[in-house]
Amino acid sequence: MGDSSQKVTGGCMCGAVRYEAPAPHSVIYCHCKDCRRHSGAPVVSFVGYLKSDVKWTGEARNIYKSSEKIERGFCNKCGTPLTWEGSVEELGGDLIELFVGTTDNPDDHIPTFHIWHDERIQWLETVDDLPRYRGWAHDGSEPYAHGPVSKD
Repeated sequence: MGDSSQKVTGGCMCGAVRYEAPAPHSVIYCHCKDCRRHSGAPVVSFVGYLKSDVKWTGEARNIYKSSEKIERGFCNKCGTPLTWEGSVEELGGDLIELFVGTTDNPDDHIPTFHIWHDERIQWLETVDDLPRYRGWAHDGSEPYAHGPVSKD
């Protein structure tokens, strides 16, 4: 199980929107409130890329501008949330994060750390030894924990 070194393919539930990309630069868990609201899930996982690395086919995804610098993509036909999109200077520019659940082989994409862990839903904690960051992982900060954190 788990081979994020391979090409990634995926798309929405109805198949109208499809994508293809090389191996991702990251696979993460995000606990932020905005990702939870966009997905309807208590935590999300993403495979990350430079935006130019992802090739789209089929219908164009719709884009919702969720804040000044962040956009979120979804299928206009079935509503499947597909992306988080934004510019992150620390990571080299315009990024796109694809929801792991929309990939054709989600078992291949095992998260390696948690971001925005302070915003997590308090009744949910994953049982793993991964680093947990209060915010972004690539802003020079150190993880504040490795493994589950007890309720604050």
